[in-house]
Amino acid sequence: MSIHAPYRYDIVGSFLRPEYLRHARAEFEAGRLSHEALKEVEDRAITDLVNKEKAAGLHIITDGEFRRLTWHLDFMWGFQGVKRVHNDEGNTSFHGEAAAIDDVTLEGKVRNEKHPFVEHFRFLKQFEDAETVAKLTIPAPGQFYALFTGRQELKHTLTIYETTEAFAQDVVDAYKDFIGEVYAAGCRNLQLDDCTWGGFVNPKMAEVLSGLSVAEQPKYMETLVDINNRVIAGKPEDLTITTHACRGNYHSTFFSSGPYDNVAVPLFAHENVDAYYLEFDDARSGGFAPLKHVSGDKKVVLGLITTKRPELENKDEVIARIHEAAKYVPLDRLYLSPQCGFASCEIGNKLTEEEQWAKVKLVKEIAEEVWGKQ
Repeated sequence: MSIHAPYRYDIVGSFLRPEYLRHARAEFEAGRLSHEALKEVEDRAITDLVNKEKAAGLHIITDGEFRRLTWHLDFMWGFQGVKRVHNDEGNTSFHGEAAAIDDVTLEGKVRNEKHPFVEHFRFLKQFEDAETVAKLTIPAPGQFYALFTGRQELKHTLTIYETTEAFAQDVVDAYKDFIGEVYAAGCRNLQLDDCTWGGFVNPKMAEVLSGLSVAEQPKYMETLVDINNRVIAGKPEDLTITTHACRGNYHSTFFSSGPYDNVAVPLFAHENVDAYYLEFDDARSGGFAPLKHVSGDKKVVLGLITTKRPELENKDEVIARIHEAAKYVPLDRLYLSPQCGFASCEIGNKLTEEEQWAKVKLVKEIAEEVWGKQ
C-alpha cells in the first residue's frame, strides 16, 4: 500500500522517554557517558519504540524524538553558526511552571553541513515496511527565524547580519540544503513544527515575545509564511511536507491560549504545506470556524485527544466534534491525532507509558469508527 502523512489516525511525533534513556542522557550531559555509549542506548530505545508503534497499528512511525532534549533546539544546534546556551534555572514560563530549557544564540552565519539529523533519520528509515513509513519532525524555518528576530535576540542577530532579510535568506538556504540531504537519505514525510503560531494567536503575548505592536504583527506573520514557502518551493514531488501548530507543551502545561482566528489567513490560506496537525483538545484552542480559510485541497489533522492528561476522552464527544469540523473542511480531508507529542521536551507529560498507548489506541478506534478501517 502507498502510505504518506497524514494517515487517518496519526501521531504528532514525540513519545515519553523510558527511564533508562533519560538516565543515560543525564550521564552524558554530566560527562560520565560517551556519545557512542549514549547512541547505543538511544538505538535500543528507538528500536523498542518502533516495535510498539507497529504493534499499536500506526502506519506513520517516528523515533519519538528520543535523541533530543527538546523538540526544536537540538535541530537548531545542528546548524553551523548556532551555539547552544546552557540554562540551569527556569527561563521559560509555562502555565503554572517555570521550565529550565537550554537555549540558542548565533555565533556566526547560519549554514548546513552534514546535519546530524540525517543520520538520525537513516536509523529510523530501516524500520519501514509495506505497512509503515517514517516521518521526520523538525522545527519550521519560520520558527527558527522568529527565535532569532524576537525581542531578546534581534539586536544580537543584527551584529552578525546587516539585515533581517539577509538572515532570512541564510535560513532558507540552510533548510533547503538540509531537506536535500535528508531526502537523499530516503525521507518522504517531513513535518515542520511551528509554535510561532501558538504565540500569535494571542496578539498581546506576541507583542511581548516579538517586540512588535499588534498593528505590525500581520506583516511579520506573512514574512514567516514567506520563509516557510521559500523552503517548500521546488521540493521533490514525492516529498510530503506537513506542519504542526500548538500553544506549547511542557510537563502537561501550556505556553499560550487563543483561537486560530488571528493566524488563520496567513497559516491556513497562504502556507503551502500538504496538511496541518492542529491543537483542538480544549477551550484554549477555540472553535473550528477558522478552518474555513484552509485553501486548496490541503488536509487537516484534528488534535482532539490531549496528551496533557491521562484520562481518556469520550468517544461520542470526539466523533461529534469531528463532524462539527466537517462543516468547514470536508470529512474526507479530515484526520485524527493527539493534539501534540507526549514529550515535546525530555521531561515528558504527566502520564504513564501505558496511558500514552491507551491514547494512541483511542485515536485509532475513533478514526476507524468515523472513516472505516483503512
